[in-house]
Amino acid sequence: MDQFERLSQLPLRDDLRGQHPYGAPQLDVPILLNVNENTFGVPLDAKEAILKAVADELDGLNRYPDREFTELRRALAAYLGHGLVAENIWAANGSNEVLQQLLQAFGGPGRIAMGFPPTYSMYPLLASGTGTAYAAGVRGAGFSLSAQSAGEQVQALAPNVVFLCSPNNPTGTVLGLDVVEAVYEAGEASSAIVIVDEAYAEFAHAGTPSALNLLEGRPRLVVSRTMSKAFALAGARVGYLASAPEVTDAIRLVRLPYHLSAITQATAVAALRNSDALLANVEAIKVQRDRIVDELGQMGLRPAPSDSNFVLFGGMADPSSVWEKLLADGVLIRDVGIPGHLRVTAGTEAETSAFLNGMRDILAK
Repeated sequence: MDQFERLSQLPLRDDLRGQHPYGAPQLDVPILLNVNENTFGVPLDAKEAILKAVADELDGLNRYPDREFTELRRALAAYLGHGLVAENIWAANGSNEVLQQLLQAFGGPGRIAMGFPPTYSMYPLLASGTGTAYAAGVRGAGFSLSAQSAGEQVQALAPNVVFLCSPNNPTGTVLGLDVVEAVYEAGEASSAIVIVDEAYAEFAHAGTPSALNLLEGRPRLVVSRTMSKAFALAGARVGYLASAPEVTDAIRLVRLPYHLSAITQATAVAALRNSDALLANVEAIKVQRDRIVDELGQMGLRPAPSDSNFVLFGGMADPSSVWEKLLADGVLIRDVGIPGHLRVTAGTEAETSAFLNGMRDILAK
């Protein structure tokens, strides 16, 4: 009897039977470009500041941390700007937990969450885990989503929660603020919470507006962010949101007590105080991202325009074979399940060159 069969014999919830957990391959290869990590790592000066901040917390680890993580909320508000204050901010162990807490508060049995695939694959899993039904909208050509189409779909379905990912994962494309406005207005009848997931916002091209600009006067709008990508802190697990204060009050009803450890809080605050050093690599990553788009296009492939730290590209008859051949060369990228497509993270110049050279060799053969 295999592990899956043993699991099926437990009194599992009916809606979880047959489901598979989220997970990208974790393989030991030289070049990891599959889960959109910041491959540049933490700069030395920021690392030293984080080490000191963590060391300062060690004597107090016998006590519970600040349940309201007040210093971190103030630091995040200052980082985001837009007139935000601590009362507008919430944080948790990665943006996945932020989204989960939002569904715990505003989703649940008898309620519907909506997304527009292809998009972040955790949305339906988070919905399932909270007993929330999940409905999939549709996109137009080139993974586009217009204000009119999005608004009409939301109005027709009347969901309780709507996920808008911008830049979108796995396509890398951004949404216009008119889409957010249209969805918000269309969700008025069902009092829908509209979540704009901006996990990759720092990598957007200059001049790309954030949904943070729309928060004022929209109490059902939430903007979710993370420190995993631009801040190179995927291992620290820090995600956060900005919203009207009443949204954070709602999350307090479902959060676990002391959910952010003192170590997590100290790490995040120190990182924010050294944001210039940590974010310096963002521009270098964007250069490699644009290089991938340009060079894959020159190879005759079809890369999607990207405002993220990754590129989705199509034009392959057998993407699984391409994935396997790259892996054999020590380069791990991601098969996201879109026919004819693969996704690659923009890494360092050397990592990006290894990927592009590998693609040239594969196409030449």
